[in-house]
Amino acid sequence: MSTHELSDLLWVPSETRIANSQMDRFRRTVRPSAENSDELWAWSVDQPGEFWRAVWDYCEVVGTPGDRLLETHEEFWRWSFLPDATLNMAENLLAERPGANDDAIISIAENGESGHWSWERLRTATAATAAWMTSVGVEKGDRVAAWMPHVPETIVVFLAAASIGAVFTSTSPDFGVDGVVDRFGQTTPKVLLAATGYDYAGKSFDLRARLTEIVKELPSVEQVLVVDGPEVTTGPVQCGDVPVTSFAAVLEGEPGQLEFVQLPADHPLYILYSSGTTGKPKCIVHRTGGVLLKHLSEQQLHCDIRSGDTVFYFTTCGWMMWNWLVSCLGSGATVVLFDGNPAYPTQTRLFEEAERHRFSFLGVSAKFIDGCLKAGLEPSRAFDLASVRTICSTGSPLSNDWFAWVYDALSADIHLGSMSGGTDLCGCLVACDPTKPVVVGEIQGNCLGMNIDVFDADGVPVDEQGEKGELVCKTPFPSMPLEFWQDPGDERYRSAYFDRFDDVWAHGDFASWEAGGGMVIHGRSDATLNASGVRIGTAEIYNVVEPIPEIAEAIAIGQEFDDDTRIVLFVRLVNGVELTDELVATIKSELRTKRTPRHVPALIKAVPDIPRTRSGKITELAVTNVVHGRPVTNTEALANPEALEFFRI
Repeated sequence: MSTHELSDLLWVPSETRIANSQMDRFRRTVRPSAENSDELWAWSVDQPGEFWRAVWDYCEVVGTPGDRLLETHEEFWRWSFLPDATLNMAENLLAERPGANDDAIISIAENGESGHWSWERLRTATAATAAWMTSVGVEKGDRVAAWMPHVPETIVVFLAAASIGAVFTSTSPDFGVDGVVDRFGQTTPKVLLAATGYDYAGKSFDLRARLTEIVKELPSVEQVLVVDGPEVTTGPVQCGDVPVTSFAAVLEGEPGQLEFVQLPADHPLYILYSSGTTGKPKCIVHRTGGVLLKHLSEQQLHCDIRSGDTVFYFTTCGWMMWNWLVSCLGSGATVVLFDGNPAYPTQTRLFEEAERHRFSFLGVSAKFIDGCLKAGLEPSRAFDLASVRTICSTGSPLSNDWFAWVYDALSADIHLGSMSGGTDLCGCLVACDPTKPVVVGEIQGNCLGMNIDVFDADGVPVDEQGEKGELVCKTPFPSMPLEFWQDPGDERYRSAYFDRFDDVWAHGDFASWEAGGGMVIHGRSDATLNASGVRIGTAEIYNVVEPIPEIAEAIAIGQEFDDDTRIVLFVRLVNGVELTDELVATIKSELRTKRTPRHVPALIKAVPDIPRTRSGKITELAVTNVVHGRPVTNTEALANPEALEFFRI
């Protein structure tokens, strides 16, 4: 059980560490009148044009910034930052940076094999791939899609597409035919990159038959580019009349000169997809300049990533953290790709790799940290992790116990950065700050340039610490989506973020400001429980229940019952544990004591599995629909859709 509560300090950066941080260097360089990062943030939202131009200069963006700082519009989402700027994303990610290591990419396979891609090898491969794309008719604005594992070839194709102004889009290989077609069928790619197979948890998966079906369903595809997967999956690939080219053959061709088309800052860079658990996924188009500025500001200033660092984030090509990780190349960092199960063959796998490759930055999910705590791991005793300055977590809120585990079992002198944002902005709203203390349970504060607040139901900022409300951004920012694909009049775009409050971005999270000065995310507001008129964030329940040793994970929903709404809690138990009356009583007692009687579920049931999206997020809305007998319209968005059957109560 947790002995840590909100407002407990876990880590305070030394004066030397603060002075050496990118955040403080940036403050001293561009805004010396600001005494700390809070004053720096106030300036960044008061003068956003000046701030984002300062990010351009400090992060040494390659391109021409232009003279204008802002182009304002009546509609929030039509604002443009540095509207006259021209640049190319691939040129920025492949630029020579002083202090960079020899390796641009380290790729780690599940079987333990690792590959090293030097910067020169990456540039040469990008040039060869861009030349091939041009030869088969890919032009500026055409879509290039990747259905790929987390391997260097995916990055090469992204860089090649970006270099000529094509628009990149990707998803992970665990998607079935329908899931891939639901996404790429909307965005109509001209070229499809695919692997013949991949490994996960010690098993090889053959994708060749699925690839044939996918190409049949995507009439826009004119060329298929194939990467060989595990040896057992190699062999002929049949895609009807669509030409199939080996990626290895492309790299063996004459690379030619690496060139970069200079593009407007608002030129579309890539298309990301919402989870799509309630229908076909939204296709979110992101702009070149806005994404680059947002990523560089988060990575260098908030996460303290520097040229020569080795940066790892566990992700797949179907999650926005893949895009975020790739952008770290623009800071001169070496990016580490891990393809496979991060807990295979043992739970300590990522720590072994962190020691072996001297990670500077370790990015994981909240559930990974929970798994380490439940397994009783103490990595600091078994591994040399002195190189790791920062560990970051996103995807879902960190509980108090998970915060404490990092400092008790990993390192007493590490910057734990909890971040929250999403696919919608391909970045963060609130994040870490290397110049501030880490407080149990809290995200340290606003991202620079992001005018974040918490609103009550009437659109009024909350005025009490701990009061829960809607997480909002009150002014425009550069990584707002350019548009949703095939969304005439921006109707779906407007509905997604601006229907709730006029001219304010409503993100869809339930949040509160806390006494420590940071923020707590209480879960998705569209999954907020409204029991007897009281709004409860699901994360408030999980943060109490999941630290109980017998509980592997939990999901809570509101069920319509007797003209009211009652809380129903489903728990997946640790192997060999049964849901006894005593365990039910413990769960209820913990919630009553650590939260309120309102948080105590009316019903607790054990289930063998809990449905998750392919990026690892639990799906309260899908479970709510099943419980109420409503259809779940897009089960392809789920990693384990069969788990829904356990919730038909």
